[in-house]
Amino acid sequence: MYGRNLKAYQKTNVNAEISVADPYYVTKLLYQGLFERLAQAKGAIERGDLALKAKKLSTATAILENLRSTLDFSQSQSIAQSLFDLYSYMLNQITEASLQLITAPIDNAMRAFLPIKKAWDSLPVSAQQEAQSRRTKEQLNIDLNNSESIARGAI
Repeated sequence: MYGRNLKAYQKTNVNAEISVADPYYVTKLLYQGLFERLAQAKGAIERGDLALKAKKLSTATAILENLRSTLDFSQSQSIAQSLFDLYSYMLNQITEASLQLITAPIDNAMRAFLPIKKAWDSLPVSAQQEAQSRRTKEQLNIDLNNSESIARGAI
């Protein structure tokens, strides 16, 4: 019972943090969650734990779908398209890993995405603040009123 209550509290706490977090922080959490789920799925495949593999790859897929669906092509078409293509590649690799029960596609996906995650993690605070200041009040209202822009489920 205690474990269930703790999980409920943690989920509520994460959802509360995300609801007021800036987009940089939310994306960072999604990237971190994606890598964790892929590593967990890889371990599950290696151990033959198909239920855990399915759960972790499903969550990784949901994170990637969320990232892909929130790309803003109006800001930079080429960057958005490159990220869309990368997310699509990763989704294909996850599907292959799930169907074939092999870890190499997960490694491929993680290796392809690692430079993006490293670059995101190393963004200076000044760049984060500048990006945040460029967001208009209208954009903030849209973001706060649009629950579709926040990933659902556990990160």
